[in-house]
Amino acid sequence: MRLAVFVALVFDLGAQVYRPPLPAPPPGSQVSPNPNQRIRTPRPNAPSPGDVLVEAVTQEVDGPWRHLRGNVHIETTDFLLKADELDWNTDTDEVEARGHVQFERFATGEKLTCDKAEYNLDDETGKFYTVTGTSPARIQARPGLLTTQNPYYFQGKWAERLKDHYILHDGFLTDCIVPRPWWELRGPEFVVVPGDHAIARNSWFYLKRMPLFYTPLFYKSLKKEPRRSGLLIPNIGNSSTRGKMLGFGYYWAINRSYDVMYRTQYFSARGFAHHVEFRGKINERSDFDFLVFGVNDRGLNGGPSYSGAQMTLHAKSDLGHGWEARGELNYLTSLAFRQQFTESFNEAVFSETHSVGFVTRHWSDFGVNFVAQRNVNFQSTNPNDEVAIRKLPELQFIQREHQVKDWPVWFSLDSSAGLERRTQLLFQTRQFVERVDFAPHVSTAFRWGDIELIPSFGIRETEYGSSLKEGGVVGSNIVRSSRDVTVDLVLPSLERIFDAPAWMGQKVKHVIEPRVTYRFVTGIGEDFSRTIRFDETDLLSNTNQIEFSLANRLLAKDKNGTVTDLVTWQLWYDRYFDPTFGGAIVPGQRNVLQSAIDLTGYSFLDVPRNYSPIASAFRIQSKVGLEWRTDYDLLRHGITNSSVTVDGRIDKYFWSVGHTDVRTSTVLAPSANQFRGVIGYGNDNRRGWNYGFSAYYDYRKGFLQYSQTQVTYNTDCCGISVQYRRFAIGPRNENQFRIAFAVSNIGTFGTLKRQERIF
Repeated sequence: MRLAVFVALVFDLGAQVYRPPLPAPPPGSQVSPNPNQRIRTPRPNAPSPGDVLVEAVTQEVDGPWRHLRGNVHIETTDFLLKADELDWNTDTDEVEARGHVQFERFATGEKLTCDKAEYNLDDETGKFYTVTGTSPARIQARPGLLTTQNPYYFQGKWAERLKDHYILHDGFLTDCIVPRPWWELRGPEFVVVPGDHAIARNSWFYLKRMPLFYTPLFYKSLKKEPRRSGLLIPNIGNSSTRGKMLGFGYYWAINRSYDVMYRTQYFSARGFAHHVEFRGKINERSDFDFLVFGVNDRGLNGGPSYSGAQMTLHAKSDLGHGWEARGELNYLTSLAFRQQFTESFNEAVFSETHSVGFVTRHWSDFGVNFVAQRNVNFQSTNPNDEVAIRKLPELQFIQREHQVKDWPVWFSLDSSAGLERRTQLLFQTRQFVERVDFAPHVSTAFRWGDIELIPSFGIRETEYGSSLKEGGVVGSNIVRSSRDVTVDLVLPSLERIFDAPAWMGQKVKHVIEPRVTYRFVTGIGEDFSRTIRFDETDLLSNTNQIEFSLANRLLAKDKNGTVTDLVTWQLWYDRYFDPTFGGAIVPGQRNVLQSAIDLTGYSFLDVPRNYSPIASAFRIQSKVGLEWRTDYDLLRHGITNSSVTVDGRIDKYFWSVGHTDVRTSTVLAPSANQFRGVIGYGNDNRRGWNYGFSAYYDYRKGFLQYSQTQVTYNTDCCGISVQYRRFAIGPRNENQFRIAFAVSNIGTFGTLKRQERIF
C-alpha cells in the first residue's frame, strides 16, 4: 500500500525545472549493492517474521473461513489491519473487512481508513472502498524549494492495489492539512508503477476549491534520479519594454548521461528569445554544462535593435596520474544586449567576461599549467568599444616556497612562456606576441626575541616579441630585466586583556600589530613605457618605497572558550623615495602600477608623488556586521573613496545596506555616489507573510537604477510570491510584475525564477 506516496508525486509544477546531477554511464561489469535498499529497525512488540497476530471479541471457524467480530486486529511485521468485522479464508488468504477499516503499512508509514476492504494477505493485492489516508512526504530539500513535514493526504471513491501498480479512482490528493486544504489535485484516475513513474489523467489543479488549470496528462518519475523527456509548463507575463510575454519549452533526456533543455519566449514588442542548455557526463571523471541565450530583437517601436547572444560553458575532467583539465567559457556579443535582456542587476552592471581553460598537475611544491584565456572588458555599450586580451596558449611552471635542505633559506619560482594578443579600438597587437617570463626568489628569516626580519631577493627576466613606440606596436623585441629586494620587519605585538561587557563575552583582548615593509625594484626604467600591457606581470615598475602597516584587533572570548575576531581596524601607508617610479609616471593621465594596486583597488597616480593615500579597513563581526574601506589622500586633503556595508539578522528581520562614494580626479575615475540596500522580514520557508525590498540608487544622477519588492505568503503546504521590479540602466527603462506559486516538496511554477527571488 505505497499508494499515496507515489500518487502524491504524480505531477511536477516546475516551470523552473529541477534536474538532478547527471549520473555517470553504467560501468561495464561493476556490481554494486542497491542504494535504495531500506534498512529496517526492529519494531517494538512486533510479531516474529512469518507470524500473524489475530485478535477479536468473537471468532468463529467455518471450514477454511474464520469470522472475526468486534474490534478485529490483525498484525504482522509489515502491516496492521483493524475493522469492526472481518471474514478470512485461510486457504486463499482472502480477507474482507467492514466497518471503520484501518490499514497501516509500517515500512512506508502509510495509513488509510475506508468503509470496506478486500485484501489478499499473501500477494498483498486488494481493493479499498470510500478510502481516505495519509503517507509520509518524500522531502528532497534543495535551494528555493518550499518544504513541509505534512504527510500527503488522499481520498477516493475506491482504490486498488495490483501486482505491479496501484490505481486511485475518482479522488484527490494534497499535502495541506484537511479538511480545507489550500490546494488539491483532483482526477478520475491516478496510476502508479512503483519505483518507475506515476500518471494522473484528465486532472484539475484546485487552489482553495477554485480550478486553476487543467491538464490531460501529468507524469512524475519515481526513480531515484528522475529524468524524462517532456514539455515544460508554459509561462506568461508582461513588461513595459518587451510587451506581452509567452514562453514554453521542452526537456529531452537523451540518455542516462546527456540531456538538453530548450526554452523559447515570445516578446510581443521585441521578438523571440531562445535558451538552450546541454549537459553531459562523459564518464565518472568528466562532465560539462553548456548554455546559450540569444534574442532576435526587432527593436522597441522601431528603435535600435539589441540582438545578441551569451554563451557559458563549464567543463572539467580528471585525466588521471594527477592531471586535471578545467574550463570556463563566457562569451557576450555586446554589453548593450546584456543590459537590455538580463534579469540580474549585478550582471547588467558587470562589464567584463572571463574565459579560461587549463590543464594542470601539482606534485610536492611544484606545479605545471597549460592555459588558454580570453578576457574582455567592455568600455561602453557602443559597438566594438572593448579591450580583449587573449592567451593562446601559455605554459606556466611554478614552485612554491621550498626550504633548501636544512638551511634557513626558502626558494620559489614563477615562470611562463606564451603567445599573447591585445585588441581594442584604434590599437591591436599581432595575432601572437611571444612573452617569456622567469622570476626566481630567495628569502630567509632572522629573529631577535619578538622581532622578526624577513629579507628576500629576486630577479625577473621578461622577453616580449613586440613593443610599444610612440603609442604604436612595433615588431622589435625587448628584454625587461629587474632586480628586487624586499625586507619585512615584524615588530612585537602589544596586547592587553580586559573584562568584557556581557554582550561581548567574558574577556576581550586588545592586540596592536605593527609592521614595516621596504621594497626596492630597479632595472626597468624606460622599458616600462615600451611594454605592452597584457596582465599584472606587465605592471611592474621601478620603485623605492617603504610601507607602514598598523592593525588593531579586539578578540572576544565567550564562556565556552570560543574566540572571535570581533573588531579589526587596519591602516596602510606607503612612502615613495622615487616619486616618478623610474620614469613610469606620465603626468595628467591615469597610471596603473603594481605598487599602487597592491595598496588599494582605487587609482591615485596621476602625477609624481612621494606618498600614497592612507588606506583603511574597519570591520566588525557580530550579529550586526560592518565593513568600511576608505582612502584618505593627503595630497588632495580629503577622502577620495569610501565603501561601507552594514548587514545583519535579528530574529526574523534581516538587512544589508551599502554606500560607495568616489570623488577623486576625473582623470583617475568618474565620480560616483551610490546607495544600495536590502531589507526584509522572514525567509523562503517561513509560514505566514514574508517581505523584502532591495534597491540601487545613484545619488549623483538622482534616480533609482533598480528596485525590487517582493511579498511572499507561505501556508502549511504552498506559497505564493508576487514581485515588482524596475530597471533603469542605460537605454533600458522597464517595469516588471512576476508571480510564482510553490507547492511544498514538489516544485514551483510561474514567471518568478528562483535566482531572481529575495526569498
